Amino acid sequence: RLCAAAAPNLSYQELKDLKKANVLHIDVRERWEIDRFGKIPESINIPLGELMEALQMDPTEFKEQYNQKMPSKSDPVVFSCLAGTRSKQALGFAMSLGFS
Repeated sequence: RLCAAAAPNLSYQELKDLKKANVLHIDVRERWEIDRFGKIPESINIPLGELMEALQMDPTEFKEQYNQKMPSKSDPVVFSCLAGTRSKQALGFAMSLGFS
């Protein structure tokens, strides 16, 4: 399941189109889930339990930890998980930190 503020639910095709426009895709599944079910191409894995801390990191630290430029509060970000519950929580976390 995929969540973004503008459209709480996205289809696979909508995500593919968004990825062409440089959206940051954060997969909030646990690392064991990524190992077991596979990584989504061009996504970064930040398990939900780490997300609040990650989104408040120093940008240099974020880059070192996740090998990706830290999103600004106005950058387009999409969250995904297995069923949609965690990605909705992730969206709520991000919005509570001021992400639009």
